[in-house]
Amino acid sequence: MKVDRNDLDALRIDRGSHVIPRRTRAWLAIAVAAVVVLALVLWFRRPAAPLVQVAVAQALQRRGEATALNATGYVTARRQATVSSKVTGKVVEVLVEEGMTVKEGEILARLDPATPSATLRLAQAQASASESALRETTVRIEEATLELRRAESLARQQVSSQADLDAARAQLDALRARLEAQRDELGVARRNIDVRRRDFEDTIIRAPFDGVVVSKNAQPGEMISPVSGGGFTRTGICTIVDMSSLEVEVDVNEAYINRVSPGQRVRATLDAYPDWSFAGHVITVVPAADRQKATVRVRIGIDEPDARILPDMGVKVAFLSDEGASATSGGVTVPRAALRREGETDLVFAVKDGKAERRAVAVGAADGDRVTLLSGISPGERVIVGGPADLDDGTAVRVADRESA
Repeated sequence: MKVDRNDLDALRIDRGSHVIPRRTRAWLAIAVAAVVVLALVLWFRRPAAPLVQVAVAQALQRRGEATALNATGYVTARRQATVSSKVTGKVVEVLVEEGMTVKEGEILARLDPATPSATLRLAQAQASASESALRETTVRIEEATLELRRAESLARQQVSSQADLDAARAQLDALRARLEAQRDELGVARRNIDVRRRDFEDTIIRAPFDGVVVSKNAQPGEMISPVSGGGFTRTGICTIVDMSSLEVEVDVNEAYINRVSPGQRVRATLDAYPDWSFAGHVITVVPAADRQKATVRVRIGIDEPDARILPDMGVKVAFLSDEGASATSGGVTVPRAALRREGETDLVFAVKDGKAERRAVAVGAADGDRVTLLSGISPGERVIVGGPADLDDGTAVRVADRESA
C-alpha cells in the first residue's frame, strides 16, 4: 500500500506555534517571585497574639463564719531583746547581720579584751604570790616546831629558861596564825581570778535565746555601754526577736469589749497580704482600759505560725461568733482585676487552648482584692487579669510566664 507523503505531513504536530517567548517567561518568573515575596511579608507582618496575665480560680473551701466584731492592731513579739554588754568597751568584731537566725549562747560580737585580759593576768600573778608565801610559812612552821621541841627538852634539863620556852611557843603560834591569814588571802586571790575571768568573758556578747536578728545597731570600732553615755556611744549590738512568741495586739473600743472573751476564735488578715488570712484565738483581755482612747487591749495568739507574719505588721482582726454560722455557697474566688462588665452583664475571659473564652458570670461577695464568682468559672481554670481591654471571644493570646496569685 502506498502512503501519500502529504497525508503524513498533515498528521505532524506543529510545536513551534505553542512555544512561549523567552521574554514572556522572564516576566512570568518575576510575577511569581513578587507574589511569593508579598505573601512572606504579609505572613511575617501579621498581628501577634496579645500578651495577657492570668490567675487561677480558687475554690471556696471554708465555712462562712459570723463576725461579732472587727478591730485593727499590730503583730508584737512577747520575747524580744536588744542585746548589749555588761561593760563599756570598744567593739572589735560583730558576727551577725539582719535576718540571721541565732541560737542561745551563740557569739554575737566581741569587745576589745586588752584591759580585762591584763587584769586577769595580774590576779593570777597575785594568787601565785600568795601560794608561794603560803609554802614559805609552812616551812617556817616546821622549823618553829623543831625549835619548840628543843626548847622543851632543854627546859626539862633545866639548861634553858622558861622565857626561852615561851618565846619558842609564841613564835610557833604566830606562824600558825600567819598561815591561816595567808590561806584566806589565797582564797581571796582565787576569787579575784574568777571575777577577772568573768570580766574577760563579758567582752564576748552572746545570744540570750533562740531568735532572729531584726536590727544591727553597732559596728566594729564603736564604743558600747550598758547605759547611755551620749555622744557616739552605742547601747546595744543588735535586736533579737523570738519568732515563736509572736502574737497580735488590738485595741477594742470599750463599748464593744463585752463581745470579746478568752479563747474566742478570730480570723486575722495582714495589711501586707490582703488575700491571705490566718486563724487565731483570744489569749486574754488585759484588765485595764486606756482612759484617753477609751479602748481595752486584747492579746491574740496565732494558731499556726507563718514566715509571712513579722513583728510590727499591721493586721485586721475579725472576732468570730458561732451563732449564725452557715456553709458558704459554692463558687470560686478570683482577683477583682479579672472581672469585666458589658452593659448589665458581668463577665470574665478564661484561657482555653491558647484562646480567650468569654464567660458570663454571677458575682457574689467581695473580700479585699478578690471577688466570689458563683457560676461561669470552675476551680483551677485560668482567668485573664491583665491584657488588652478590647479582647474578643476566640482571640489567640499568649500567657505571661508568671501567674498572679
